[in-house]
Amino acid sequence: MKPFNSLRRRIVVAYTTYAFGFVLFFALIAAFAVEGIEEHLVDNRLRQVAAWAAPRAAGMLPVEMPAGLSFHRGADIPTSLRGLPPGVQEKTVDGVGLHILAGHDALGEYVAVDHESDYEKVELAVYSLFAIGFLGFLLFSYFLGGYVARRLVTPIMDMAEAVSSDQPNVSLEGRRDELGILARAYAAHTAQLRDVLERERFFTGDVSHELRSPLTVIMGAAEVLMAQGKGSAGYAPAARIYRAAQEAAECVTVLLLLARAPQLDALALVDVGQVARGETERHQHLVAARPVRLEFAGGEDFTVRAPRELCMSAIGNLVRNACQYTDSGTVTVRMGRNSVSVEDTGPGLPAAVRAALEGQAHGAVLGSGAGGSSGTGLGLALVRRICSYLGASLALEDRPGGGSIFIIRFTPAGSN
Repeated sequence: MKPFNSLRRRIVVAYTTYAFGFVLFFALIAAFAVEGIEEHLVDNRLRQVAAWAAPRAAGMLPVEMPAGLSFHRGADIPTSLRGLPPGVQEKTVDGVGLHILAGHDALGEYVAVDHESDYEKVELAVYSLFAIGFLGFLLFSYFLGGYVARRLVTPIMDMAEAVSSDQPNVSLEGRRDELGILARAYAAHTAQLRDVLERERFFTGDVSHELRSPLTVIMGAAEVLMAQGKGSAGYAPAARIYRAAQEAAECVTVLLLLARAPQLDALALVDVGQVARGETERHQHLVAARPVRLEFAGGEDFTVRAPRELCMSAIGNLVRNACQYTDSGTVTVRMGRNSVSVEDTGPGLPAAVRAALEGQAHGAVLGSGAGGSSGTGLGLALVRRICSYLGASLALEDRPGGGSIFIIRFTPAGSN
């Protein structure tokens, strides 16, 4: 997961954004308040100075002003301050900022000047305090968001770890909040699924065991019929019965293997190229009397850790399907980089079978019919399940010029 897309990052960003908006709002309010207060105080100060000094100047009395304040009337008004509109205003003269109250009475014009006001210093101090406070609030919100995010996300990550390791998390299930409810609901649902899978596994194993005995009897009887009818008309039907029973027995063996938990690391290495070559030779009888050529094109050999029977069944099912539903042309088994492909010149697969291969339906295989492949059965479903068991993948590509290419990509255990 990218850091920016993590839930923890989003919570921190949300907290910080909220704090920034809060700070910005109050900063604007504070700025308007400070400016308003300053303007109000300066105006009142200058008006009080003018109200006190104007009568004294008119009576020719001395006008002694505090430091930083001055009062001028008529010809005493400095040239730079003459002609100003009535009211309080700010003006910079010779680099000095002045607050000026210009007025007019019966004796003429006058100005009250605040030469050196302390309000700018007070304003700077106030703004500095606000800036420090707002910055501290932003930092506090950032760390508070991180703390809250950790408190929220850590239990979720613990639950995800428990799910991935398939181990119950007692601390989460004992919580009394929403996470505890979710953990308990997930644990109950997982237990139900585990029970269903165990029942299915036991059922598959039991059925497969029950089928092995009658299949063995059928194969034995077919062998006797083949030996007795060798060279006669009854040999071919007996051979067909034997091959069908043998394929059924192999399917039962595969189902038994799939019913067990996968422990591939302890298995011996299997030469996939040798298996593919053997399956190509074993299915030659399917194209013996038809205008179809089944060939092994070779390629890069590699090995995997897997039950040999599963590799034979996965490749053999693809070869069998390709041979059965290709009316003319070639069926080619080719080795690739950690992969085995079965390419045919048949009519291709319809949309329904493609959907089945992508997991939208179950049990679809290459079917019969001159116009295309349609139908359901065990072939592709079994190949998909074997690939899932071995950690491999099954892919389908269209062959240029018509036909299909099925590709099994293995996880190699080594190379020859």
